[in-house]
Amino acid sequence: MRNKIIYFIGLGFVFSVLFYSCQSEDQITFARYYVNGKGLYEKNCQNCHGANGEGLKKLYPALTDTTYIRNNKARLSCIIKYGLNEKIIINGQGYEEKMPGNTSLTAIDVTQILVYTGNSFGNKLGAFQLENVSAGLKDCR
Repeated sequence: MRNKIIYFIGLGFVFSVLFYSCQSEDQITFARYYVNGKGLYEKNCQNCHGANGEGLKKLYPALTDTTYIRNNKARLSCIIKYGLNEKIIINGQGYEEKMPGNTSLTAIDVTQILVYTGNSFGNKLGAFQLENVSAGLKDCR
């Protein structure tokens, strides 16, 4: 009887480990994009927008949970790659400083930055798909 109990406990443990360790392909891609996006953000964006997305006073806007980010989700890829030359209003604050683009970023780089910033600093935008970002970048300018 004792061996049966130990067997079923072991079997339950094995099944629970298998169940909780399995991730879908989408979850794995999201995690990989998030980690890679963090590195790209630190290299390309952090100097102006801050380590915690807090921005730089009245010069550069915060990337924290804002209506602007949610309402311009489709446009964000163009802003990251090609910059922004217009005044924007974020949380009632106007920003007129030109944001330089980074045309050396590839579509996958932009997608990974979007996944990171879109799911950090209080944002919860979910996944960005490479195919959608690539198509969006073709429509820029």
